[in-house]
Amino acid sequence: MRRLTDTPRNEATMTEPLPLHPLLPEAVTKAAAERRGRPHVFPDIDPATSALVVIDLQRAFMDEGAPSEVRQARTIVPNVNRLAAAMRAAGGRVVWIRATFDEAGWPIFFDNLVNPALSGRILDALQEGAELHALYSGLDVRKGDMIVNKYRLSAFLPGASNLPILLRTAGIDTILIAGCMTNVCCDSSARDAAMTDFRTIMVEDANAARTDEAHIAALTTFLQAFGDVRRTDDVLAMLAPKG
Repeated sequence: MRRLTDTPRNEATMTEPLPLHPLLPEAVTKAAAERRGRPHVFPDIDPATSALVVIDLQRAFMDEGAPSEVRQARTIVPNVNRLAAAMRAAGGRVVWIRATFDEAGWPIFFDNLVNPALSGRILDALQEGAELHALYSGLDVRKGDMIVNKYRLSAFLPGASNLPILLRTAGIDTILIAGCMTNVCCDSSARDAAMTDFRTIMVEDANAARTDEAHIAALTTFLQAFGDVRRTDDVLAMLAPKG
């Protein structure tokens, strides 16, 4: 499989278009279907009680050379925008999540899990109000969408954000997860959503990681034990008007 690295790259390499991650192997989806007795956990979506939750597509992750750059994340923007447009048109909610950190708020992570030089760059970029904290300019963010800050990797961890309360108050019971990184904040958010009784779907070609292997491993585990995995075109069909 193709592997993305964090090694220095020249400008030509950095701007080279990347393909989307490969889809889940057929053996994985077949095994999950056999275990459950059906191809998908959630065969239908009620837009009125559904929300697209887009994780961390901020300039700190999307801009070339940014401290937390995920090159692959730029490839999913068209699918994310298609999903957002369809969700709005169907009467559902669209939520844009912003990773928001300061050292005082999470010392166990910044003092131990990230080297000091990188820690400083991440903190500078992801403090509220910082230039790179902003959502990526290529995203189709509309009036009426929700923008929510999260203060841990998972948007659904109790105390990490007010997202669960906002969604429950709005009558939302179904979550579609998109964004980056598949295997970190997206997976953490999706698992916590599922563990707190939201019907949860990860959209495989609207999530991105730094390697194909990490992306596929995260989706495989989620599909096996936590929720559903769908492709963008499948979700668009589920959201389309019926009749």
